[in-house]
Amino acid sequence: MKELVHVHKTFEKIVYKDQKVSSREFENCTFKNCDFTNTTFISSQFMDCEFIDCNLSMVDFLGTSLKNITFQNCKLLGIPFQNGDDFLFQVAFENCALDFASFTHKKMPKTRFFNCSMKEVSFVGTQLKQSSFEKCDLMGTIFNDTNLSECNFVTASNYQIDPEFNVLKKAKFSLQGIPGLLEKYDIKII
Repeated sequence: MKELVHVHKTFEKIVYKDQKVSSREFENCTFKNCDFTNTTFISSQFMDCEFIDCNLSMVDFLGTSLKNITFQNCKLLGIPFQNGDDFLFQVAFENCALDFASFTHKKMPKTRFFNCSMKEVSFVGTQLKQSSFEKCDLMGTIFNDTNLSECNFVTASNYQIDPEFNVLKKAKFSLQGIPGLLEKYDIKII
C-alpha cells in the first residue's frame, strides 16, 4: 500500500495493524479478509469501495472520506466515524459488529444497517432520516437529538428511544418494540 492512488484493486488477506496511513486514495477497491485493527487513516479517501470479512476494530478515519462504502461481515468495534470527513459520507452495513462505534453528528440519511450487532453505539445529533435497522440489536445504543424520521425499526430489537428528544415522524416500529419507546415512563405493557 505504498502507492498513493489505488483504482480497481482487490486487497486480500492484508494484515496492516497499528499503522498510520496518510493521504491515500482508494477508488472501486475491494478489501477481503483484511485486518486493519487500530490503524489510523489520515486525510485519505475511500470511494465506491467494499470491505468483506475484514477486521477494522478501533480504526480511526481521521479526516478521511467514506463515499459509498459497503461493509459486509466486518468487525467494526469502537470506530469513531464522526472523525471522518462529512462531505458525501455514505456507508452501508450488512452482518457487521458495530458495537461501541460512534456516529455523533454525522449526516447519513438512507443508511442501511442489516443484521448488525450495534450495542452501545452513539447516534447523538445524527441525521438518519429514512435509514433502516433491519434485524439489528441496538442494546444500549444512544439516540439523542437524532433525526429518525421515516426510519425502519420494525425488525430491530433492544432499542430505547426517547420520543421527546428525537424526531420520529413516520418512523416504523413493531408492536413488540413499543416498550423501547416508553421505557422512561416505567409503565407495564401487557
